[in-house]
Amino acid sequence: MENTHNIYLFKALDAYPYSLEETVEVLNYALSYDADSTEALYLMAQVYAFQLRDYETAKGYFERLMGIDMDMPKIYPDYICVLMRNEDYPEAQRLLEFALTVKGTDKPLLRLLQGQLLESQHVLKAALKAYKVAKKEGGNTQFINFVNGEISRVKNKRSSRKDKKKNKKRKEKKSQSKKNK
Repeated sequence: MENTHNIYLFKALDAYPYSLEETVEVLNYALSYDADSTEALYLMAQVYAFQLRDYETAKGYFERLMGIDMDMPKIYPDYICVLMRNEDYPEAQRLLEFALTVKGTDKPLLRLLQGQLLESQHVLKAALKAYKVAKKEGGNTQFINFVNGEISRVKNKRSSRKDKKKNKKRKEKKSQSKKNK
């Protein structure tokens, strides 16, 4: 029975993401042989999250997966992304904090996600700090270059926000001075 489950799992991995119909079909077979297959649940969550954009269903698969194995490091970045895309920000923050304590998780990637989570909530100063920590912890040039782009984008957002505030204050002063005349 274990062998049959693995055969279906390998077929699903081979089909994903090019043939979603085949992927889902063989994943259902794999899960019928082993309903607690962490790899099959993980792949099913990815299909629903990143291909079908059905975040609620994906969350269900991730929750089921975490109920079986919380020490599976590769699930955390994807699950956090799903929570952010579904605008479940407090839940994403709690999961991120927990994921940072799990041995084997990609800490620089989690710091990057922390920055993205804060940025999506318009907390730009804290997002910038998180990106800088991610950059410091990053282990390859491609990742560091990507983080540099995120830092640059957030700095531009912050400076444009400051410029808007300055312009608004100038307009208010002008309107005040016109009223006083």
